[in-house]
Amino acid sequence: MGLISQLLIGFVALLHFYILVLEMFLWTSPKGRKVFGLTEEFAEQSKVLAANQGLYNGFLAAGLSWALLQGSSGTATAIFFLSCVLVAGVYGGITAKPKILFIQAMPAAVSLLAIWFAI
Repeated sequence: MGLISQLLIGFVALLHFYILVLEMFLWTSPKGRKVFGLTEEFAEQSKVLAANQGLYNGFLAAGLSWALLQGSSGTATAIFFLSCVLVAGVYGGITAKPKILFIQAMPAAVSLLAIWFAI
């Protein structure tokens, strides 16, 4: 993997760690409600589901971090986890909010393209 690929993968990993924090710890806070456009009542009712989603985002961040720690031998790991992020982003963009396509799917797609061009 080239330096640009590694930087992009790092960005996607940090993004998903941030999403973990928002969903697991800040879901019912004013910041979390603002980011996700939630009412206080809905945030309270859905906080367990949000924490579960956050945990999955944490797994994606951990997998991408693991790929980076593996160096050049982590390319396949990076491709796998970026593909998971891409699929989740496309699905979320179609079923939840189109904005997810740009926030989640696009960075993963750009990272995958960077890996492809670096190979």
